[in-house]
Amino acid sequence: MTTFLPCTIVLALCPAIAAAQAFTPSPNAVGDAARGQLARHAKHLIASAELLPADKYSFQPTPAQMTFGQLIAHVVQTNVALCMAASNAPAPMSPQELKSVAASDGKDALVGSLKKSFDYCEQALAKLQDGSLSEEAIMFGKPTGMSRAGALVTIVVDWADHYSTAASYLRLNGLVPPSAKK
Repeated sequence: MTTFLPCTIVLALCPAIAAAQAFTPSPNAVGDAARGQLARHAKHLIASAELLPADKYSFQPTPAQMTFGQLIAHVVQTNVALCMAASNAPAPMSPQELKSVAASDGKDALVGSLKKSFDYCEQALAKLQDGSLSEEAIMFGKPTGMSRAGALVTIVVDWADHYSTAASYLRLNGLVPPSAKK
């Protein structure tokens, strides 16, 4: 009897939930899901980079962890490398230019590089077709030994991991992360 009422409520709401979340099949469901994650994480990571004051870019919770500036530089580098590998789209910078993105560049330059890297990912993944995900990923003209699907999954997981790190750094500095704001 104690489960009857909650079950009745759930069943009564099912049509409303189904109508609000109508499912539309897609021939590129994996790419579509990755593009959805890209939009979400780009928004949150860019907002995090903009939110933390420039003088806090050298903040690191422990000596073993990256500084916030190093984290943002790392996100730029992984965005370019892994979005290139997943899509086979030409990189917007050479490997040397990519390696030169550093925490010492300062907040304004890092935020600009971060925005450009997410713009690149958006363009690179825009035409991604699920049928090509079994192909080998190529990075700066060299085979990687992993599939394009592997690169795509890795970058999506990285965005979540990097945002989690950025959010914790923000909280340790008394700031509310973008995803926690109403």
